[in-house]
Parts: sequence; structure tokens; C-alpha cells
Amino acid sequence: MIFVTVGTHEQPFNRLVGEIDKLAREGRLGEDAFIQRGLGAIIPEYCQSKEMLSFQELTQKVSEARIVITHGGPGSIMMPLMLGKPPIVVPRQRSFGEHVDNHQVDFTRRLEIGNKVIPIYDISLIADAINEYDMLCSKLKLESKDEKTLKQLTSHLDELTVSIARRNIPRSQ
Repeated sequence: MIFVTVGTHEQPFNRLVGEIDKLAREGRLGEDAFIQRGLGAIIPEYCQSKEMLSFQELTQKVSEARIVITHGGPGSIMMPLMLGKPPIVVPRQRSFGEHVDNHQVDFTRRLEIGNKVIPIYDISLIADAINEYDMLCSKLKLESKDEKTLKQLTSHLDELTVSIARRNIPRSQ
């Protein structure tokens, strides 16, 4: 199963939800998909979906999924990484009205540099990433799921989040 989450941000992420539903309609996913669709206008016709999930439901979906596709929020990225499932990350972009700025793009690029995630900046490339998921994962630098690795990953993500947040905070003169 492919699990897609767009998080809880109030701006819709119709670009991702619509593309996954289109791929399902065309039979290009190769398996069922479930979308946590958020507050967007699109209700998928070819995938199961729910607007919001409880933390327990979210954890269950991530655990059950073969592939996790997520927006660029640190919390949504961390969970699949902690379960040893490198996510396909489609960061929300300001130019599409999906967020107030491009901090998700910046955060995704930092993780991409560290070979931790499979980034998608152009939504038309997501079908290829899904089809080539296992091969793309084999190129990433992921360690075992032991406790030390999880602590290091959590620490690294926290540092990146603080660093990016500091760059996006307007400074008084």
C-alpha cells in the first residue's frame, strides 16, 4: 500500500492529492493508495482517503505502507524514517499557494544532500519515483533501525529544523 500524507496545514495541497488520484485512475500506482488529504478541495475518487487522521491512525498507516509519500514537514518525514522507510517527499511550494514560504523546499533539500529522502520538486516525476522506489532507496544512506540511529536522526532533524526556522524568521533592524 502507498500512504500519502499532506499534514494538517490550513492551505490545501491539491497538487499532490490530485496527482496521486490521477495515477490511481490510470492504473500507474501498481497498488492501492490511501491519502490523508487535509483541508483541500479534492476528494479522491480512485483512492481511499480521509481528511485528517489521529496520531494512532497515522502511525498505523505508515507502519502498513510499503511507500510513504509526504509533504515536507519534519514530523511527517521523521516517522517513516524512524521505521526504516525512506519517504518520497513532495514539499509544499509558495508558488502554488501551498504554504506561506518555501521552508519545506529548503528542508527537503537539506535532507536530500544527506541522502535521507527521495525528493520530488516537479510533481510530474512522482510516478517514476514510485515505480523506481526500491532502486532509489538502495542509493540512500540509511542505517539500521537501532536506538542509537534513531536518536542521531532525531537530533539531526531537530538541528535542521531550527537552522531553517532561523533563516525564515524576519529580523528587526
